[in-house]
Parts: sequence; structure tokens; C-alpha cells
Amino acid sequence: MELSNEVRGALEKGKPIIALESTVIAHGLPYPHNIETAKMMEDIARGNGVVPATIGVVRGKIIVGMSESQINEMLEDEPLKIGTREIPYAVALKKSAATTVSATMRIAKLVGIDVFATGGIGGVHMGDWDVSQDITEMAKSDLIVVSAGCKSILDVRKTIEFLETFQVTVLGYKTNKFPIFYEGLSDYQIDHAVDSPKEVADIFKAKKALNIEGAILVANPIQQEHVIAESEVQGYIDQALNECFEKGISGKNVTPYLLSRVAQLSNGKTLKANIELLKNNAELACQIARELIR
Repeated sequence: MELSNEVRGALEKGKPIIALESTVIAHGLPYPHNIETAKMMEDIARGNGVVPATIGVVRGKIIVGMSESQINEMLEDEPLKIGTREIPYAVALKKSAATTVSATMRIAKLVGIDVFATGGIGGVHMGDWDVSQDITEMAKSDLIVVSAGCKSILDVRKTIEFLETFQVTVLGYKTNKFPIFYEGLSDYQIDHAVDSPKEVADIFKAKKALNIEGAILVANPIQQEHVIAESEVQGYIDQALNECFEKGISGKNVTPYLLSRVAQLSNGKTLKANIELLKNNAELACQIARELIR
């Protein structure tokens, strides 16, 4: 494992840090939006006095705090998309890999990073049993995960139920409804809402003091000006899901295909929304990370 000098220094000095995933760069957004968005999220962190730690695997080496050249090297090496269970495979066989929510969480926790900003978590897919490793990892790793809820391509009701079953603390940020993107707020209630980054930090500190394992999911709704009507998005999703079935696309390949296809069908509207919610989540994650060190 390799830590950048910036990340290592921040950990040693107790400075605020946020983890960032690399799957959004390799499999979530098209070029050049992927590189531009990754840089914007890092710039947001540094502008808030927070150290960004983009996590990925380059030819078998786990990198925490990827440089631009390391990101490019990963992308040029046809990176795998890995969750927690695939980390040993990528490391042992010297593969390059982009880390999903679960893998990013596990690696962040290993090095002592407490806050992670992502777009949306994986969850329970529609149809046959397909449950993301993100949920089971959140049941184990003591981390604050800031996301815009879950992707609307998922079964939202079942995803919320699984989060409860696995004892994941879900906090609605200034809302008591579970957010989804790209549509904003769903009709599903969240038991607990918070109104400030300090409240999130205080809950996390209490959780650690009580030795209660597992993550806190901060559900941060997409900004209202970037919300896309449910009826519009659902039409794109239904078409893309039918194409998945016809082409035999399954497992971890479903989400990248759906995100890409829905962006095409919406003429880029969902792509813009995705980028804006990522930036919004990075901003909130930074505020929480700063509160944690007070």
C-alpha cells in the first residue's frame, strides 16, 4: 500500500481528510468528464482545508491519494471494478482496479480515514437477487459515508430495508425522506434527520465511544435545481434495463451500463446531475471531516 505524502502528513498531524472512490472515474463517468470531476472534487476538498484521498489500485499496489499520473496509469491499464472481496485478487495478480464504495471504505478504514464522499451507494437491484457489497461493508466499517442516497436504477424500498437489517445508521441531511438520484426525494421515510455537519460528527463520535460497529450513511439530497422528474428518468431506466436483459448484461456490469445508457438517452441531463451531486457531497463531507477534528 502506498500513501501520498499529502495523505500521510495529514494522518500524522490529525488534519481532516476525505476518501474518494476511483470507480466513478473509471466506470461511472465518460471521458473527459471523469477526470474533470475527480479534479473538481479534490479542489473542493483543498478549498475547504481538507486533504482529498482518491483511492485505487495500480498494477497491484493500493494507492491512497492518487496523483493525476497514477489515475491515468490506472485508466490506461483497463482497470477492473472491484469491491472488498476482489481487493486481494487485484493485489496478488498485479492488476489495476477502480474501487467501488465497499472497497474504498475498507481501504480508507485500514489507513484511518473516517469520512468518504461518493455519488450514491449500491443496493438491491430490481428483479432477481443482486445485492451490492456496499451494504455489507457498511455493516462492518466504522466510517461516515456521504451520498445522495442510492441510484434510482435500484429497488429503493428493498435497499432501505437491507440497510436497516444490517444496522446501518442512516441520517437524512436536512430531510426525513430517503433521497435518490436523479429524482431528489423518494416517498420513503428516514427515521433520523440531522441539520448540521456537527450533529453528524457528534453521532459518529458517540457510536465509536459505544463500540458500535458499522457506518453512518449521510443521505444528502441532490440540489433541487438539478432534480429530474421521476417519470422522465424511469422511462430511460426501463429502456436501459430491457437492453441489459436482451444483451445478457448482469452483476457488476449492470450499473456502469445503465448509467452510461441513461446519460445517452437523456442527452446528458443525468450526467450533469451526477457531476453536481458528487460535488455537493464532497462539500458536505469536508464540513463533517472538519467537525470531527474539533
